[in-house]
Amino acid sequence: MPIVTISQTDERLGGAANVAHNIAALGGKCTLLAVVGDDAAGRKMAELAGRAGIDYQLTIDKNSKTTIKLRIIAQKQQLVRTDFESPPGPDGLIATDATFSELLDQYQVVVLSDYGKGGLANIEKWIHSARAKNIPVVVDPKGGDFSRYRGATLVTPNLQEFEQVVGSVSDDTDMRIKANKIMQTHNIQQILVTLSARGMVLFSNDDKVVHRPAKAREVYDVSGAGDSVVAIMAMYIGAQRRGEITTAAALDIANCAAGIVVGKLGTASVNTDELVAAFGAAFDAALSGDSI
Repeated sequence: MPIVTISQTDERLGGAANVAHNIAALGGKCTLLAVVGDDAAGRKMAELAGRAGIDYQLTIDKNSKTTIKLRIIAQKQQLVRTDFESPPGPDGLIATDATFSELLDQYQVVVLSDYGKGGLANIEKWIHSARAKNIPVVVDPKGGDFSRYRGATLVTPNLQEFEQVVGSVSDDTDMRIKANKIMQTHNIQQILVTLSARGMVLFSNDDKVVHRPAKAREVYDVSGAGDSVVAIMAMYIGAQRRGEITTAAALDIANCAAGIVVGKLGTASVNTDELVAAFGAAFDAALSGDSI
């Protein structure tokens, strides 16, 4: 029987909260909207968010529990992960939906992190509401049904998630054809597929394709790398509206951020100092000031 002696514990923001943490760490302004339980984990989440400089609107659902992912790590390797979770009830969803509607006009970009936990039951309505106000929407997807993301500005699956929707991809041309079909079918403007060791590729509905190879780095943990990519691309979309940063530069920054995060242990974020050290100050000014 395996026996684990705990020598150190560390509590971190995860899921959509880690996306918000990345945005705040990069100098952006954001508000985290989520459903939590009336429990210690929910209170800790609020504490950590406040400490990270994140504004938050947390709906407390007395009939659900705050999601916890407990990772057991030894010798810089994750041995096991135990999840504690329950979907939010109807009252929590109704309250969150109302808060979303109240806050929407204050923001320039909406990020929806879909972890399949039930908190985004109204995602189709939220995307429609944002796009009706010409507010871009970035979606980190989950599952094989991208019809839920109809009208999104950018959807960011990894290769496994992409193939769950389109089937196996044989080569780059096949990937482009299938990405174009998804965009046309669901009125999605762009799809960014992260390819792990192969980097990432951005497909646009005007048939433009931009690929960035991965930077060679030692990998400790891929947890949170996708959150960093989503955060930077959301900030890019906001900055793009002011003409402050090119697509190629944004992908370079996102690629660099993912490389930094996988070199850290556990769910992690990246900050401006780390990007400047890796990339140079030329991109610093482009990653600030937007409300997400």
